[in-house]
Amino acid sequence: MPRKKPEGGGKDQTTSKPTKAGKPTKWQKDASIPETKNLFPIVGIGASAGGLDAFEKFFTNMPPDTGMAFVLVQHLDPTHKSILSELIKRYTGMKVREVEDGMQVQPNSIYVIPPNRYMGILHGRLHLLEPTALPGHRTPIDYFFRTLAEDQKENAICIVLSGTGTEGTLGLRTVKGEGGMGMVQDPEDAKYDGMPRNAISTGLADYILPVEEMPKQLIAYGRHAVIKVPGEPAELTFKDADHLAKIFMIVRSQTGHDFSHYKQNTVLRRIERRMAVNRIAELSRYVRYVQEQTGEADNLFKDLLIGVTNFFRDREAFSVLREKVIPKLFENRSADRPIRIWVPGCATGEEAYTLAILCRDFMDGLNKRFSVQVFATDLNNEAIETARLGNYPESISTDVPAEFLERYFTKKGDLYHIKKEIRDMVVFALQNVIADPPFSRMDLVSCRNLLIYLGAELQKKVLPLFHYALNQHGFLFLGSSENIGEFNDFFSVLNRKWKLYTRNDREFGQDTVLHLQRPTVTDRRITAPATGYPTAIDRPGHREIVEKLIMESYGPAGVLVNEKGEILYIHGRTGKYLEPASGEFTSKNNILDMARQGLKIELAQSIRKAAERKTEIRNDRLRVKSNGGELLINLVVKPISEPASMKGQLLVIFEDVPYEEANGTQADPIDATEAGEHPRVRQLEHELLSTREYLQSVIEEFETSNEELQSTNEELQSANEELQSTNEELETSKEELQSVNEELNTVNAELQRKIEELTSTTNDLNNLLASTDIGTIFLDTRLHVRRFTPTMTDFINLIHTDVGRPLEHVVTKLKYGRLVEDAKEVLRTLVPKEQEIQTNDDRWYSMRILPYRTLENVIDGVVITFVDTSQSRLAMKAGAEEAQRQEVSIINTVREPLLLLDRDLRIESANESFFRTFKVKPEEIRDRLLYDLADRQWDIPALRDLLEKILPEKTSIEDFRVEHEFETIGNRILLLNARQLQTEPGKSKKILLAIEDVTGRQIP
Repeated sequence: MPRKKPEGGGKDQTTSKPTKAGKPTKWQKDASIPETKNLFPIVGIGASAGGLDAFEKFFTNMPPDTGMAFVLVQHLDPTHKSILSELIKRYTGMKVREVEDGMQVQPNSIYVIPPNRYMGILHGRLHLLEPTALPGHRTPIDYFFRTLAEDQKENAICIVLSGTGTEGTLGLRTVKGEGGMGMVQDPEDAKYDGMPRNAISTGLADYILPVEEMPKQLIAYGRHAVIKVPGEPAELTFKDADHLAKIFMIVRSQTGHDFSHYKQNTVLRRIERRMAVNRIAELSRYVRYVQEQTGEADNLFKDLLIGVTNFFRDREAFSVLREKVIPKLFENRSADRPIRIWVPGCATGEEAYTLAILCRDFMDGLNKRFSVQVFATDLNNEAIETARLGNYPESISTDVPAEFLERYFTKKGDLYHIKKEIRDMVVFALQNVIADPPFSRMDLVSCRNLLIYLGAELQKKVLPLFHYALNQHGFLFLGSSENIGEFNDFFSVLNRKWKLYTRNDREFGQDTVLHLQRPTVTDRRITAPATGYPTAIDRPGHREIVEKLIMESYGPAGVLVNEKGEILYIHGRTGKYLEPASGEFTSKNNILDMARQGLKIELAQSIRKAAERKTEIRNDRLRVKSNGGELLINLVVKPISEPASMKGQLLVIFEDVPYEEANGTQADPIDATEAGEHPRVRQLEHELLSTREYLQSVIEEFETSNEELQSTNEELQSANEELQSTNEELETSKEELQSVNEELNTVNAELQRKIEELTSTTNDLNNLLASTDIGTIFLDTRLHVRRFTPTMTDFINLIHTDVGRPLEHVVTKLKYGRLVEDAKEVLRTLVPKEQEIQTNDDRWYSMRILPYRTLENVIDGVVITFVDTSQSRLAMKAGAEEAQRQEVSIINTVREPLLLLDRDLRIESANESFFRTFKVKPEEIRDRLLYDLADRQWDIPALRDLLEKILPEKTSIEDFRVEHEFETIGNRILLLNARQLQTEPGKSKKILLAIEDVTGRQIP
């Protein structure tokens, strides 16, 4: 792993999750910053509102000699000169400079972005650019974080501090994707928590801390981090390779995914970063940490899967795709043939949505609609869930063209939401592109920046899968740093610079495709060494060695064979009887092929007879030529019946005949005397007879076998043709079913999620309708009952089985017979209708009839609501009666006579003073005209003029003098005051007449 082990001291603790600093764990060991030439961490710090306070706390606690460089990017007023550099100088002993174009970054220095500028870094130099976006859409923090990650790789560190909005989120993702470290201010510690909370929501923050604790943790991380030149190859010792294999094994057992064939340098950088985060210096300690610390395997798994992605990444590449590929996808495309696109390794979905947007934009240009299906897959479940939500920070405005941002996104707060028309085109699913069955019949496979993480062996497995997944002449879109390697015969180059290819007609074999779906899970590069020493189990004892030597020296040689004569085991020295046959050596050499001259025929007969008869067969005094001479041996073939595991096997024993027994005398066995010729003749006759018997038996067996084989061969040929045809059909069907099954699983998961959302929404609506206590009934365009709330049963006789029945067939409790007619009128005119109606039990309801509109603004029926107004009516009536009582009380307290007249000058009421003054009884005035009162004593011409002519014009008259002779009270001089009373709109006006008796007074 690391070539130099860090040394030093560290006191902070970091668990598998982002936490605050604490005491060291048993896994952590002190380490110092490795000695590197001109290499040091560069820390990018982004802040917005509340950033000055955070900067003060940060640099107050940061020593001036950490060996790091700090670059501050804050939202500044573009119209005013910044004094941020002067303010920062108060809190630190480091050099503080406002950035000038091309400035070289040095350690132990602080660099501050100037106002109204974007800033990037290339080869360690800071460069300033004019902003192109409007002030409200500028994202200088994300821009710098991205360039920092691309330039410094794993030596990059980003810190997100206080601020509003979502700035820093995309930059953090890029830094982590390149192997750097991310730190976020604790939202509880920030004055404005918008930026910190959005950064934390990615799940990528290594530390979440208050600002005061960040310097301490940053220094501890720097001591354990391995500073490298970008692209520096890792050097593994065998011991480190063994530890690495154990880490792969633990991650595979806990996550189900094998990373042993991923590119070694990439994996090592991610593991080293996790070690630095957890302040562990030795790989062996990290193995135990991963094994015992809950959640660390998952954290490493997530780090290994972090990929750098964003909308329209490599803008020129997508322009080429838009011009050369997208139009061809729609050429000669029928409406029932969907365009199918597969995006493996989709991460958080930006690339999949980009392709969907390009397809939608092309369809908008054609003013036609086609079915487009984008299948986006990834290993990371959290990334898939993020992609499904379709919510992205506002800083994507730097990646997405303004026209697309306006047409296909909805701005809500600090987030951009993918519109439904784009979201419905994309299906997200979990998939391991290496192990799971691939999709099929694809028109485009877009796999950008996934192959760069895979080793050569995995790349050779993945590219044939893409070839299999594509339709004839389908398109393959790779990242700018990827290529098709040795598969030039299977893909043609469409654009070499931006890695666009088309599928050739050449096909891989079916066995190749099936094999590619079963990748190996062991790394052959990491294996245990062979020491060459036997273990305790392999090491024999003295007794076994002595017995073996005695048996080899004094026991007969023997060979264990099966019924076919294939050698299973050889005991003793058999070189005198057997010799290896010429030709290629196999593990199943036949004993007959190895038999020396003079032994083969008898050996073959004996093996055959012993196998058939299950008895021991013995042949004595056989002459065998060996090493230029002859041997006289006894051949024994013995069937083995026990143990059961060896039943059916044969033991061939070679017994040497003693020299004296072979000759009978001490004479030379080769002496050619006349007496010695007779045994030789007999021997030759015996051999000839045996040969004839052997040949006859062989001929008979051969003829029988030949007939059987000929018949069997004919049957096998016929069966083979059928099986071959069936096998081809099954293989094709199997591959199609695997792909269809994968697609069905993907669609099913998406539908299941939508069903859950619909169920939750339905439950919410049902509870809402039930809790409002408002009677609601939904009717379709035929005025059939579609749905109703429980309150409706109070005045319309409805049960659940009435759904689907016409409204006119349902009995109501309403004193209103135009309900159906009104519903038809609203459905025809689309004008809402409102009416006060009464039920049979004298309850009042406010009825409203409205058109039923769908989300597509289509009229699909009517909605009728009934709101109970009985209580409000009773309250109004009680209020009116109370007001009337109060009015009577007030009038009766007035000393002057008062009359209340309606528009026709009929008396509605009078006060007690009127009755006393003019000697009139209450029953005499009820529903009487004023002029008819008291035998027309009030039919006074002046009074008529007052009430009928003068009052309508002036609305009020004061002190109108009338003198009249009354029969009951005599001559009176009266002053009349009259006023028209204002009433509710729609009701007739009333007149209040006040009469003052001034008889006997002197009137001015």
